Amino acid sequence: MKIATHLLRSIVIVCIGILGAGIVLWAWQLPPFDRGAETTDNAYVRGQVTTISPQLAGYVTEVAVQDFQVVKQGQLLVKIDDRIYEQRVRQAEAALATQKANLDNLEQTRRSAEARIPSAEAQVESAKTALATAEASEHRVEALLSRGISTQSAADQARSSVAQARSTLQQAETALAVAQQDLASITVNRRSLEAAVQNADAALRLAQIDLQNTRILAPRDGKLGEIGVRLGQYVAAGTQLAALVPDRVWVVANFKENQINGMYIGQPVSFTVDALNHARLTGRIEEFSPATGSEFSVIKADNATGNFTKVAQRLPVRIAIDPDQPLAHDIVPGLSVVVSVRPEVGRGDAAAAETGWGHSVPAR
Repeated sequence: MKIATHLLRSIVIVCIGILGAGIVLWAWQLPPFDRGAETTDNAYVRGQVTTISPQLAGYVTEVAVQDFQVVKQGQLLVKIDDRIYEQRVRQAEAALATQKANLDNLEQTRRSAEARIPSAEAQVESAKTALATAEASEHRVEALLSRGISTQSAADQARSSVAQARSTLQQAETALAVAQQDLASITVNRRSLEAAVQNADAALRLAQIDLQNTRILAPRDGKLGEIGVRLGQYVAAGTQLAALVPDRVWVVANFKENQINGMYIGQPVSFTVDALNHARLTGRIEEFSPATGSEFSVIKADNATGNFTKVAQRLPVRIAIDPDQPLAHDIVPGLSVVVSVRPEVGRGDAAAAETGWGHSVPAR
C-alpha cells in the first residue's frame, strides 16, 4: 500500500514538473514551442545613390575625377565650356547698367519737373494778382466814365488790360497743369524703369547661375561609380555623368505577409552577405513599408477576372545596420543578403492589439 502511494506521489510530482517545464518553454518560445527564425533571401543592400547630371548643355572641358573615386562635398567633378555663359553674364551686366542709367536719368528729369511746379504756381499767383489789379482799374475807369470824368479810350484800354490779364492767367494755369502732368507721367515711367531694373537684375542672376552650373560639384561626401563622360564630349541637360554613393547604407528585406507577425521596430536582426563569404552581421528593424510591393507596381494585378490564385504578398522591411562592425564598411548598395528574424509572437500580438504590427513594444 505504501509502495503504491509513493509511486502515485512520484507520478504526480513528475507530471507537475513536466507541465511546469512545458509552460516555461511555451512562455519563452523555446523548443519544441519555438516558432523558429523567419528568413528571406529576397533582401538587398540599399543606399541613397545620387545621379550626377548637368543642368545645362555644352562641351566638357574638364573631367576632374576618376572611376570609383572618393569625393568630398563641393569638390569639382566635371566642367563644361563656360565661354558662352561668361558672355551672357557680361551681356546681362550691360543690360542692367543700361536700365540703371535710364533710371538715373529719369530721376534727374523728375527733379527738374518738381522744380518747375513751384515756378508755375508762382506765375499763376502773379497772373491772378495782375488780373485783380486790372479788374479794379477797369471798375474805376468805368465809374469815372459814367460821371463824365474819364474818356472812352481809357475805358477801352482798361477792358483790354483785363482781357490780357485773364489770358495770362489761363496760360499760367495751363503751364502749371502741364508741369503737374509731366511729374505724374515721370512717376509712372519710374515704376516701369524700376521694374525693368529688377528684370535685368534677375536676368543677370540667372546668367550667373548658369555660369556656376558649368562647374558640376559633388552634392555630398561619397564614392563615385563609373564616370560616363569624356573630355570634349557634348552633354545635354539631364545627361547622366556618374553616380555618387554615400557611406550610409541599409538593408531592405522583402518578407512574405505570413512571416511578419511578431516583428516590431527595434527588433534585432541578423543577416549574411553573399559577397563577404556569407559573413554574418547584425542590425535592427528600422521601419516597415506602408504597403506591399505589389501596391507600388506600375501595372496592378486584376484579381476580379478569371480564376483567382492566391499569392503571398511581400512587405519591404527596412533594417538599419549596427555600427562598429568590422565588415560594415565593406557593404555597398546592391549586394544580396539573407536576413533572419526571430519573431516574438507575444510581442507581436501586444503590438497588434495596441497599434498594429510594426510598432515598437517596451522591452520585457
